[in-house]
Amino acid sequence: MNHDSYDNAYISGILNSVKTVAIVGASANDVRPSFFVTKYLIDKGYAVFPVNPGHAGREILGRMTYASLAAIPEPVDMVDIFRASAAVPAIVDEALALSPLPKVIWMQLTVRHDEAAAKAEAAGIKVVMNRCPKIEYARLSGEIGWNGINSGTLSSKKPIMRQGFQSFGIRQK
Repeated sequence: MNHDSYDNAYISGILNSVKTVAIVGASANDVRPSFFVTKYLIDKGYAVFPVNPGHAGREILGRMTYASLAAIPEPVDMVDIFRASAAVPAIVDEALALSPLPKVIWMQLTVRHDEAAAKAEAAGIKVVMNRCPKIEYARLSGEIGWNGINSGTLSSKKPIMRQGFQSFGIRQK
């Protein structure tokens, strides 16, 4: 797969299909990007499992933090990696040891490791690199346009009102 660009349908298909997300490198520091992404995904209705060995056993945003992917007590659909690219192979190996396997390995902005991505894809796992699910969700739902940024998405669809953020939902393209 070409990981230099992704079709909107590929990204929206992932964000619509996953329900549980492990965030490797989650931070309790409320000025860190991983904190904002964790909060956003929780507010969008995802079941989020922070993974941070230094914070294991304590909560981040009301969610128990785990030392490793293997310590999470239920299957995860997506592993979101907030670590340096050099750490990706070990995280992918840990994800490949899970049963059942996650559906998606997602690497955050500036995080890319082509060999680890190929290994995950060979096992049937979808991979996204150098992207942020928070940004992609907001872009595909049109929410990013509420802040005056051109998302390239126009719609007359009304927002879905629910607890937390209101949302247009992610459009299939």
